[in-house]
Amino acid sequence: MDKRGLGGLDRRRLLLGGAVLGGGALIAGCTSNQSDASTSDVNAAGKAGTDNDKSGKQVSIGFSAPAADHGWMAAITKNAMAQAKQYSDVHFEAVEGTNDVNAQISQVQTLIGKKVDALVILPFDGKALTAVAQQAMDAGIPVINVDRVFDSPLAYRAWVGGDNFGMGLNAGLYIGRTLKAKGASAPVIGEIAGIDNLELTKQRSAGFKRGLAKYGFHVGIRQAANFTADSGQQVMSNVLQARSHLDAVWNHDDDQGIGVEAAIKQANRSEFFMVGGAGSKHAMQEIKADDSVLKATVVYPSNMSASAVKLARLVAQHKGMSDLVGQDLPSSLTLFSATVTKENVDQYLPGAFS
Repeated sequence: MDKRGLGGLDRRRLLLGGAVLGGGALIAGCTSNQSDASTSDVNAAGKAGTDNDKSGKQVSIGFSAPAADHGWMAAITKNAMAQAKQYSDVHFEAVEGTNDVNAQISQVQTLIGKKVDALVILPFDGKALTAVAQQAMDAGIPVINVDRVFDSPLAYRAWVGGDNFGMGLNAGLYIGRTLKAKGASAPVIGEIAGIDNLELTKQRSAGFKRGLAKYGFHVGIRQAANFTADSGQQVMSNVLQARSHLDAVWNHDDDQGIGVEAAIKQANRSEFFMVGGAGSKHAMQEIKADDSVLKATVVYPSNMSASAVKLARLVAQHKGMSDLVGQDLPSSLTLFSATVTKENVDQYLPGAFS
């Protein structure tokens, strides 16, 4: 789930590592292969290169997501559009992003009325959008559900999203491994979480606890913020005041981390190292520069929307995945949450969100 996600994935998941798989109802943008995507967009999406990527039956794909009011969410829409532009056989219709549930429902109904061949939907609220997604499925329009899962498997043909537990797990493993290598015996570890009443935050924290436990460590101080730079700065200031010494910190979100880092600089603290979350370009550039406490981030792939577009095209053209045995596409894809450090940051920078 992304930072504003609701609910959790309760179906059997197929782990594929980090690889990409190859109100109003006004239409905000329609794209085909008439204009070229930028190099960074193409890298963030997935370059064509398999038999399935060869031009086939012309299909129309509708796309709906929340408003691009957050770096990660903006990248979701950008990457979906970039992926669609790579196919001459795809007519892509993206409705205007909105955080108004009723408006998003109306927009999806408009796409159903246009009889698109497939729908890619990242719902603002999975529960609230379940009925209209099922309406599309009942009308014979396959739905690819992105990130925030619908309440019923009847509402989607396939789900593709990130691994919140895996984010926390890999952050905990990195911190634990690093502290062990430094010979730490009883380190003070901080955690700056997101919004505590969200299931995704609970999953991230549970994974973090599990990762630290492998090395016999635990969280020494934990406070929740609000996934904004302002909240991150305020909460981190509180943590720094409460602890005169820290050994490591995990911050759940890189956008929130801008404020977290501001608080650290303001307090002139540098005795600890920090791990971020989600994989922003800003965070990766700092990791590459290696001139701050930020030493790693755990990715929550914004290119999941590009994978969803690829899946939507395949299902609309009645194709399977060429790298798997069988005709049918998987029903669930969970993308790996990679740990990005100075050693591998160049590999992940092209797909980082701004």
